[in-house]
Amino acid sequence: EEEMSKSKAAWCVATLILGLHTAGFAEGDVTVGVGADLLSKYVWRGQNLVDDWVFQPSVSAGYKGLTGSIWGNLDLTGDFVDDGEFNEVDYAIDYSNDFPGQQMLGYSVGVIYYDFPNTPWEATSEFYGGLSVDAPLRPAVKWFYDFDEADGSYLLFSIGHTVEKIASWREGRSCVLVLSASLGYGTDNYDEFYFGVDDAALNDVTLSAGVPFTFGSLTVKPSVAYSMMIDDDIRRATGESDSLWAGVGLSYSF
Repeated sequence: EEEMSKSKAAWCVATLILGLHTAGFAEGDVTVGVGADLLSKYVWRGQNLVDDWVFQPSVSAGYKGLTGSIWGNLDLTGDFVDDGEFNEVDYAIDYSNDFPGQQMLGYSVGVIYYDFPNTPWEATSEFYGGLSVDAPLRPAVKWFYDFDEADGSYLLFSIGHTVEKIASWREGRSCVLVLSASLGYGTDNYDEFYFGVDDAALNDVTLSAGVPFTFGSLTVKPSVAYSMMIDDDIRRATGESDSLWAGVGLSYSF
């Protein structure tokens, strides 16, 4: 019953945010986006959760700096759950902006509710806060705190670089090259919960490259990524410690 209450609450919050689209705000105040990714596997923070093809639909709505979103992972081959069933649905609310008078320094805060239908996993929730710098390589750090099941923290350090307009044709039609790298660190409680390792450690490193093709409001993004677990104990605790995957994503905003 408590589980159902959490899920209903998350649905209500997400529906409220999505309802902003029809709330009559001035044109341009509200943004709505839909997306879908087809990937050769589902890897989260270095953990290979589904080792075969997955489909990941999403929807989001934003008002100025506030955004609500729903994201899901659909197991296409029955690697983890039955064919064509969701094994994860996430509900998130985020607020992002620049610090007043500091346009180079941005921040974000938010909460994520993780639901795991068709699995034996318990739902859980995380609060997060992050900082980013509008500088070469766009360094950023984000702190996630699982206040529900794990009672632990995960820190994500990231950098990225975009090569602008490697090709363009007609107005609003172009493609860029997006490169990124991230390093994850888990506290002892976090690592104990996910891996049975009662130690804080550098958990994972992930490298990715994507080539988004923009056609007005539509974006098509082929991508490839590689991740590996770093800590020896965590590597021994994970069946798939190194992962390489690829796929293509579609997104549309209006």
